Amino acid sequence: MSNYRRSLVPGGTFFFTVTLADRHSSTFVDHIDHLRSVYSNVQSKRPFYTVAICILPEHLHAIWTMPPDDADYPIRWNLIKAGFSRALPFVESRSASKAGKREKGIWQRRYWEHQIRDTTDLQRHVDYIHANPLKHGLVQAVKDWPHSSFHRFVACGDLHADWAGTSMDEHDYGE
Repeated sequence: MSNYRRSLVPGGTFFFTVTLADRHSSTFVDHIDHLRSVYSNVQSKRPFYTVAICILPEHLHAIWTMPPDDADYPIRWNLIKAGFSRALPFVESRSASKAGKREKGIWQRRYWEHQIRDTTDLQRHVDYIHANPLKHGLVQAVKDWPHSSFHRFVACGDLHADWAGTSMDEHDYGE
């Protein structure tokens, strides 16, 4: 068994990738209102600041800044995952392991987290988040994806509506 350790830094800023078990699913966008409600409810009970977020059909990326005296983002993701799952039906093809733990089989168990190191690292991850729908071929322009903090950045004047153009060939955002 692996000895996986998460970086738990009070007041830290973290990039996350959280994924559904079925990578061909559209569950997030099919149930976007429920996901937003659960996310907001957890955020009100256990505060954190969402720097940037993009919700795609089967995964999401987010950057959170934790409160100065709190590093417990794992409990927040646990609450978001559990709250979102409660309203969804069981997945018929879940593994014996997931069934034995009474998991619905909706989520990949783990998620990716990366502690943001500096302003350059933060900017790189914000750009990655906002360009992700374009990268996955979901839209022709970043502004066309409705489930992204990109629109907040445009409204605040931090980005132009035509940011990133209309082709991933112009940019290298990696994965």
